[in-house]
Amino acid sequence: MPDPLGPLFDALESINTELTSFAARLARLEDASSVRAAPKSGGDGDDASDRAPGSPVVWHKIKDEERQELWAEFTSWVIRLADQYELTTEQLPHACWWEHGAVVAELTALWTGWESAYSNEEDAAAGPYLWHDAWSRGIDRIGRMWLGECTNGYHNLKSRTTFGSDVGYRKRVAEAGPPGVPPATRPRAVDGD
Repeated sequence: MPDPLGPLFDALESINTELTSFAARLARLEDASSVRAAPKSGGDGDDASDRAPGSPVVWHKIKDEERQELWAEFTSWVIRLADQYELTTEQLPHACWWEHGAVVAELTALWTGWESAYSNEEDAAAGPYLWHDAWSRGIDRIGRMWLGECTNGYHNLKSRTTFGSDVGYRKRVAEAGPPGVPPATRPRAVDGD
């Protein structure tokens, strides 16, 4: 008679193996995080490779000297994947994708996700699979971000007002306060904010 607890022990052993793998992955991520947070020593400190794969990238917060190298790495990735996945101009405007902040933000998120998914050698293909799902949804969103205004091979500026450039507008919005809050209890706008 077969052991009735055999399948249970096999499942527990499988779970233990996965937990061990996750613990090792977490340790590597924590090590990478501490390296990223530690002050740079030696060399010129401008090497983008000091950044752990998959670390979030906020372009306006990156130092100028690091941004150039990181941007080159990022744009090479975008161009390579645009060719690899045979993106059309309707999916990614060939002539000006880098001039659209929302497109760059979406592609940056996809890039860091790709780095994270493909830098983990112990992942049993879940990371790459999930990344491809995110890629598909991201490319669909990118295709809707400019509503086709730049698909004819040239950059066409959108007809819109920039929200943050009008100081008077910013002040009116801040003074209006959130809906449903009486005017006397609303926070006052600070000039230059």
